[in-house]
Amino acid sequence: MVGADVARVADLTTQLGYPSTDDQIAARFAEVDARPDQAVLVATDESDTAIGWVQVGRIAALAEGDVAMIAGLVVGEGQRSAGVGAELLDAAEAWAAQHGARTMSVRSRTERARAHRFYEAHGYRQVKLSHVFTKPLG
Repeated sequence: MVGADVARVADLTTQLGYPSTDDQIAARFAEVDARPDQAVLVATDESDTAIGWVQVGRIAALAEGDVAMIAGLVVGEGQRSAGVGAELLDAAEAWAAQHGARTMSVRSRTERARAHRFYEAHGYRQVKLSHVFTKPLG
């Protein structure tokens, strides 16, 4: 990922609700890129500017089996509802299938009703509600 891409992906990530600097995105991308069980797929416009991204990865889950998880999907504010999200989702699903996943999973915040409708329109169904807990380490 080159400088302009890093800056644009940082902006998109901030739009997703996760404020991020260029340096943070560059470091995170390098870490994800080094893992064969993870992928970041970037959509670009006709001028090769990043307008959206999806991160997908395989998880080894005893309880669920061969699962891939969408860790994030965002399309820039000016490009939403133009099919970019659907293309990113299709690409993530294809990547997951090529890497042995039999199920795709995604978590979405309860207040993101528009995202819920998007996933449901693409064949996803809500299977449970849960709380997400985090704890800083170190």
